[in-house]
Order: sequence, then structure tokens, then C-alpha cells
Amino acid sequence: MKKINLIFGTHNHQPIGNFDSVFEDAYQRAYKPFLDVYERFAHIKISKHYTGILYEWLLEHHQDIFDRLKTLVSKGNVELIGGGFYEPILAVIPDEDKIGQVEKLAKFIKKHFGFKATGLWLAERIWEQHLTKPLAQAGVDYVILDDTHFKFAGLSEEELLGYYITEEQGYTTNLFPISKALRYTIPFQPVEKTIEYLRSVATDDGKRVVVFADDGEKFGVWPNTYDHVYTKNRWLEKFFQALTDNRDWIRTMTFQEAVAELKPIGRIYLANASYAEMMHWSLPTAKSYRAYEKFEHDLKDEGMLDGNDVFVRGGFWRNFMVKYPESNQMHKRMLEVSERARELAEQGKKISAKTLDKIWAAQCNCPYWHGVFGGTYLPNLRHPIYQNLIDAETDLDKVDNADGAVTASVTDFDKDGQEEVILKSNELALYIKPSEGGKLIELDYKPAHKNILDVLTRREEGYHQQLKSPPKPTNTGAEGVASIHDVVKMKEANLASHLNYDGYRRGSFIERFLIDGVTVQDVYQSKPCDAGDFIISPYTHKLSGTKAKQVLTLDCDGHVYTNGKTYAAHITKTITLQKNKSEFTVNYAVNLLSDDALRVRFAVENCYGLLAGDAHDRYYYFDNQLLEHNRLRSIGETRAAMIGLKDEWLKIHARLEASEEATVMRYPIETISLSEDGFERVYQGSCVLMCFDIELTKKPYALTLVQKFSRL
Repeated sequence: MKKINLIFGTHNHQPIGNFDSVFEDAYQRAYKPFLDVYERFAHIKISKHYTGILYEWLLEHHQDIFDRLKTLVSKGNVELIGGGFYEPILAVIPDEDKIGQVEKLAKFIKKHFGFKATGLWLAERIWEQHLTKPLAQAGVDYVILDDTHFKFAGLSEEELLGYYITEEQGYTTNLFPISKALRYTIPFQPVEKTIEYLRSVATDDGKRVVVFADDGEKFGVWPNTYDHVYTKNRWLEKFFQALTDNRDWIRTMTFQEAVAELKPIGRIYLANASYAEMMHWSLPTAKSYRAYEKFEHDLKDEGMLDGNDVFVRGGFWRNFMVKYPESNQMHKRMLEVSERARELAEQGKKISAKTLDKIWAAQCNCPYWHGVFGGTYLPNLRHPIYQNLIDAETDLDKVDNADGAVTASVTDFDKDGQEEVILKSNELALYIKPSEGGKLIELDYKPAHKNILDVLTRREEGYHQQLKSPPKPTNTGAEGVASIHDVVKMKEANLASHLNYDGYRRGSFIERFLIDGVTVQDVYQSKPCDAGDFIISPYTHKLSGTKAKQVLTLDCDGHVYTNGKTYAAHITKTITLQKNKSEFTVNYAVNLLSDDALRVRFAVENCYGLLAGDAHDRYYYFDNQLLEHNRLRSIGETRAAMIGLKDEWLKIHARLEASEEATVMRYPIETISLSEDGFERVYQGSCVLMCFDIELTKKPYALTLVQKFSRL
């Protein structure tokens, strides 16, 4: 009788910052019912991976699952897989952090389950060959990857029924390919489809190994899967029963058993890759995204895709940091804090394990990219990244800058070949980008551990086309269920009407000259509004100051276009940050470079990312005025010399004061993104424009703005 070895594994994860209700829902709909079914078939060997984030939540909220897992592990039928504790993209974090995160999870598993985890679940299966060395140094014996990676190296389907060894600088680890065939049949197709596939690859010597390893959330959390897997179709019970009925030729085994009993097929070196969908999502523009999609569909229609799909691939994961500068900002901020901690440690200064842990927590991968899940579009996922980074930096300040001196540095912070200026005190951190309008791209209010500029720019996504043309229905068969990649739902009607795109990256202290008659609705809808070109023009910069005060002076020559004429103009913007103050001052001098006189509307644009737009405890206020609609998602215009925003949940009070009265426009920054629950409108933050109607001449017009913060 022909036989086959099957390794069946699941990966369970929830990101830092996800709501408790989401954790609980996943527990009730996937993690718990999976074990409920499996315990009736505990003779079957399976492999389970839980991220450290999820382990800690389960330990706090459902201690009983630890006892159940420990019993199953002690019997030898459940293998626990290791990985990075906080589920980072290992390829893009420092090697010291790679090793630290892997060792932290291994120690946790050993402490709570008495099991030595020697394998690694690689977040999003994002592989780069240099990972081999640090993973081997961390004691990793095997890594689980998509079979697509191996096909890119030229291997055929038949050459993927086992595992390979790989090497970097003499360090080795083993690589297991995940079967794409099983990834698409389990649990979406009838159980018979999986059994038929296993029968087709079984051999007389029974040495082949087939691997299924995928998200545990596919078993209950993904759309329509709970009924399919547990109640209506009882897919999981039927699957385990089928394995039981066919155990005379299907042997279930663990990864550790495979490495111990079977030799690797051979040595392999793999290209940089992730799973196919991820490489599609990482394409840097909506145009390239749709072009790839069309090309793949054209090949399929012509019958040319099957057998040739290995030669059709999308982009490279790291280009998410090109596609989303906000993702790049988080990543480079993480590298900055991690490097500072290492440098201080090398100087002999004591860096606590808690501080390092905050840095590692900020490496959780989910908000750094976006695909079928909300990812970087979700403020509640980005917020804890910055929260941990700013908290860690505050710890490091106590070690390295106890007197609270104001510092200034000029560096290519975001690694784009242009210099950024960074001003820091013990209260605030300001990241300024002279090459793009001299705007602030990060504004950290340290007492609240909050990046006030954690706001995502409104961009066109390739999948936005689906909002304009209805998708074709998916036929899954009598007992099947559609994959999350094939399901298209809308969380509210008329979402296409909210597709507004920004022509520049969001930030604060952006200078604009507005066309006559522009309304707040025009600005909200990104209609042509500007009569100037200062928004993205490069500014020169000059620093001066002391430990008590740092002053940054930014200058730009630009143009104002109105009445069919072009006027040369100049802006000087001076930013002053002082010690022990939760505020900074921005002084403007704006003038024409000719003897003309020009009536213009000069506007300064600021953004505030305060997490919730519709909550009653997040709102605007004006001195001595009552707003009919004051929530942060409101739209309006008000005459005032100030505007305040309060977030009672975060306990943040932001107040912007001007030296003269202005027309203050306010509107929400809302994006339309794809999530597991369908297309949704997400409040990213609030935009405030202070608009001043002035006469512009050769004599500089002077204006002062003060941005203040306090704790509620």
C-alpha cells in the first residue's frame, strides 16, 4: 500500500492593539472550538503556533487553554512551534532583536509547557536568505515557508514533498515547503479533495512529506468558516475522522519528527519572497497592482497560467515602506530606538529588559503593511507601535538625558537620500522634512506616549476599482466556502463617493495659498484648491540653539498663481522648541519678491491623529463659542484665533493658538480600505486649516502659531 506523511499545523495570532473583543471572538470561534474537536482525535499528531502576544492574552483571560495544551503536548501529539515573540517581519529588524524575540518565545514555551520549541513560524512567510545565520544562532532547527519560494528556485511539485537544508556563512537550518494545493483545499473544499490529493502523492516507500500550515483563523474567524468548519458542515470533524479512517496509509507527524527521522532532500538557496498574494499587494502603485492583476487574468483566460504561475510574481515586501511612507516612518523610528538602546548598552549603561521588550513589541508586523486585512490602515494597530517606541525612548532618556536637554540633529532619518531635522525635548519630539514643504512628519507628545501625526494619507488602492464595478459571484460547491481572498463585502453603502485622494503626504505646518472661494468641502474632497506650490517644495534649513532651546529656520522660494499671473514669493518658517515645555512656536514671515501687492488666503494645515472620530469624548472646542457638531469627524468653518481638540480617552488636550483671527476649517481624514469584514471607511485623524486673508507685499507678513499640549 502506498503511504504518505502529513504534517498539519496552524498559526494563531492577534496583533498588538487589537480590541479585546476581537481576541475573544477569535478564541470563541476558532482557537477553543478547534481544540474541542481535536481532543476527540488526539491520536492525530499536529503542530501549533501561537504568537507571544496571543499566549499572554490567553494566559490572562483563558488559563484553562494552557492546561489543555500542556496535556496534549505532554502526550507527544502536539508540537509547539516557535517564532518571533511579537510576530515581527524578521528580515527587517536588527539581528540582535531577531535572536532576542525568538529566544523569548522559546523560553516562554519551555516555562509554561515544558516543551523545547526548535522550529520557527516565519511571519507572513517573508524569507530573505540572510535570515539563515541569525536563526541558526537562535537555535532554530527548521522554518516553514510557502512552496512558492521553492518553485521560484526552479523546483517541481514532486521535488517539494519533503524538506531542504539551507546555509548562510556556514550556518544551516532546514526549510519545509507548505503545500499550496492543501492551503486552498483546507478547509474551503470538501474533505475528499484533500484525501484525493494525498493519495495522488503517496509512494511505496512512504518517505514523502506533505505540509499544511496556515492561519488558525481560517478555522472559524474568516467569513462563513465557523458554520462550515464546526456546525453546519462540521468540516474539521470530518477531516480528522478521514485521517483516522485512512491512518493505515496517511501518517500524521510533527516537524521535529520529520527532521529526526528523514534526511533532507538536498540543499537549497531561496530568493527573497513571500506568499503570492503578499507579493501582489506589495506592488507600489495602484496602476502596477491592477496591471499585474490583469496580466494574471489574461494568462488564465488563455490557458497559459497553469504550470507557468511560478514565472508570474508580484513585488517585494520591503516596498510596502515605499508604498506607505507612514510605514517607513514607523520602521525607521523602530530602528532608531533599537540602535540607541544597543549603543547605550555598549557604553556600559544598564538597559532594562522591559525597555527592550517595548522595542520588540513595536516590531509587530501587522500595521507595517496592508492586503486583505486592514493592516497599516487601522489606527488602533499603529497606535501601540508608537506608544511602545515613545515609552521605550522615554526610558532611554532617563538613562542618557536625565537633565532634559533639548537636542537637534540633521540626518537622513527615513533613508531617502534627503536630510531630515529632528528636535527633541523631554516633552516633545518633532521630525521635520525640509525636502517636502518643511513639514512635520512626526510629532510625539511624550507624556501621553502618542505620535499626534499618526495619520495615514488618502491614497488610491488597486482594489478600489472593485467599488466601481460589482464582483463576479464565487461558486464554491455544495460543501465549500469561499476563501477570504474571493469574498467582497461592503460595510456601508456608497463607499465609492468617499474615495478622495491626497496629492501629498499628510503632516503638519504645511503652507498653502488657497484659490478664491475654496470651501472646507472642497478641501475635504481634494478638489483643486491651491494657488501656490509650497506644499511639496524643498526648504533650506538652519539650526541654532542651546540645551535649553533649539531653533530651526526653514526658507523657501516659491510661487503664487492667480489672476492669470505668476508671483514669486518667499516663506520663512521658524520652529522653536524649549526645555520642559509641552509646546512649540512656529513664526512665519511671508512676502513677495517683487513690488506687487496681492490679496491672498494664506493657510497653515495641521493634522491630529486621535484615534476616534465619532466618540462623544473626542471633540473640538473654540473659546467662547458653542459648536453644534463638535466631534472629531465633523466638518465646518469657524472664525477664531485658536482651535482645541480634546481626547478624554487618551487624556490629550491639543490647542493651536494664532496671533490673529482666522477662518478655521476642520474636516476628517477618512480612507477606504479592505479588511476581512469587507470594504470600510476608516477615520484616520482630523485636519485643521487656519486661513488668513492677507495682503502680500515685499514687506514680510508676520504670523505666530503656538502648538500646545497638556494632559486632561
